[in-house]
Amino acid sequence: MTAPDSTTPAFPALSGRKYFMNFPVTDTSHSLEAYKARGGYQSLHKALTSMQPTDVTKEVSASGLLGHGGAAFPAGRKWGVIKLTDGEPHYVCMNADEGEPGTFKDRWLLEHVPHLCIEGLILASYAIMGRHAFIYIRGEFDLPYRRLRDAIEEAYAAGLLGENILGTGYSLDIVLYRGAGSYVCGEASAMLASLEGKKGWPRNRPPRLTVKGLYQRPTVVNNVETLANIPAIVGEGGEAFRKVGLPKSPGTQMISISGHLVRPGVYEIEYGYSWEKFIYEDCGGILGGRGLKCVIPGGVSTKILDANELKGRTLDHNSALAAGSQIGSGGMIVIAEGTCMVRVARVIQRFYHHESCGQCTPCREGMGWMERILDRVVRGEGRPEDIDRLYHISNANDGTTICSLGDSAGYACSAILDHYREEFEYFITHGRSMYDGSLTVEDPFAAVGATA
Repeated sequence: MTAPDSTTPAFPALSGRKYFMNFPVTDTSHSLEAYKARGGYQSLHKALTSMQPTDVTKEVSASGLLGHGGAAFPAGRKWGVIKLTDGEPHYVCMNADEGEPGTFKDRWLLEHVPHLCIEGLILASYAIMGRHAFIYIRGEFDLPYRRLRDAIEEAYAAGLLGENILGTGYSLDIVLYRGAGSYVCGEASAMLASLEGKKGWPRNRPPRLTVKGLYQRPTVVNNVETLANIPAIVGEGGEAFRKVGLPKSPGTQMISISGHLVRPGVYEIEYGYSWEKFIYEDCGGILGGRGLKCVIPGGVSTKILDANELKGRTLDHNSALAAGSQIGSGGMIVIAEGTCMVRVARVIQRFYHHESCGQCTPCREGMGWMERILDRVVRGEGRPEDIDRLYHISNANDGTTICSLGDSAGYACSAILDHYREEFEYFITHGRSMYDGSLTVEDPFAAVGATA
């Protein structure tokens, strides 16, 4: 990267600080032996031998670590709610139910650094004086599940879990729980209900989960990536961690990027990195040399941003908010020019309708209603009032459901309508797509047809 001049903003290099993707991945790099060779579990030893539980929470608070599950809530503030002297059992639950379309960065962590995730979970449990911790993993995750299962067994055998860890008197057991494939169980309260053996339905709050969570006891629920940051924070100190990235978005962000890209995949970037540089240079730009139409920044729950809205933006929470969206869970989907946004909206809405748990009437009825309208439009039978009807249903779901699934579906649909209303109007007027209904840059059957 060349030295910046007066017109070029200085962004941290992509090859800068990394906390996760900083080692060569091999057939054995996920093992306990390999992890310890990279300095693994040294932070746990430091915490258990020279720090009080409150000291761990203080370091996490000082680091400014924000949650990586989508809400970006300060992790230290969440932990600090737990009253260590209340005489109740406390629990930590790692949210590994990564089901947001476009998001697959937690899967990388679980597959390649399972011991880092476990060390972070132990440190979080120690900070709130928990005796039992839980990992709720997505049912479809096979390799991540097996890697975690084996890593937990290795940790027990090495005295890193169970009774009297490292001879310090602290004890912790971890329960690895496999979900059954429900998207809504990624919501914290629904996850805890599922852990208790109940139907995975979200519940009203207050009380907060840190007051009455799992088994009605104080519970901290953190995302995989959030907990994976804890060993570095404890090992280096919160102030050192805060110097990476930006003051209001410290550290790094795992980005799982997919769509019409030359080099999709999982990347780790420092907050504050140029959004355009990331897409056009590091990810190789758009397939087929096409232009960028829009980006879904953080999973389909976040509002789309078009190419103009990305100009000059950096990858951090404040910049995304200023543009009208969110970094969310780090699941970025890139969409090229020539893509039919009516069909994109239909695919997203079909997902939300399928995954609605049905507990709340606005979501249960609204998701199906929106899908039926979009189905009708795509069939060429759209009506002029359909666009306003979609807006109406989206607004009716905003803030009227227990969890945010209904809100998110409405935001996703209304954002596409705001940006590309003319495509919907064209589809309704002419009975066909402005872009022939294309969702791909290249016809996947073109080669087959040529040889047939």
